[in-house]
Amino acid sequence: MIFQLDNDLWFPDPELAEDDGLLAVGGDLGLDRLKLAYEHGIFPWYSDDTPILWYSPHERFVLFPERLKVSKSMRKVMESNQFSITQNRCFEEVIEACSEVPREGQDGTWITMEMKKAYIDLHQTGFAHSVEVWHNGELVGGLYGVQVNNIFCGESMFSKVSNASKAALIWLCQNKNYNLIDCQVHTDHLSSLGAEMIMREEYLNILNTIR
Repeated sequence: MIFQLDNDLWFPDPELAEDDGLLAVGGDLGLDRLKLAYEHGIFPWYSDDTPILWYSPHERFVLFPERLKVSKSMRKVMESNQFSITQNRCFEEVIEACSEVPREGQDGTWITMEMKKAYIDLHQTGFAHSVEVWHNGELVGGLYGVQVNNIFCGESMFSKVSNASKAALIWLCQNKNYNLIDCQVHTDHLSSLGAEMIMREEYLNILNTIR
């Protein structure tokens, strides 16, 4: 059953999501609703030609930082200092770059103008964060997401040069003391770094017990 949200601030039980993870339609991207969503393992994912769609997948693709796999070649990249890495230096530029970088198998972007504004607002109130990767003073990669307790809910990443987005994720795992990185959906790129599938029940248990 897909639930229709109204102006009231609420979400149905994530266990009631459809097979594809779709749980609810409608509502808004206000700060309070977004924070409530992430606190319950729910996130928005939609495009300009659809209403706001809220998902809670039955399986979650996650990365436990202690299980991070860094190849020999990536170790060399990280140790070479070819990149400089910062956090929260230019959140708006990162989310803009994530919306513009072409992605295989996707026509256009799910990061709508409405989404950009909502996550910039989250960032300005301290709930969303970015990691920036620089090369010779140019922004060449990065990622952004939402922090809930000690979980980082990754939303998107981009790379304009080889290994830049990997460097951002490795830095995040090694430097920010998160207990879990929520990658949401499977990609080969993240799988190569050690990301794995866990059931929603395990994810929600971690979300509700880690402080």
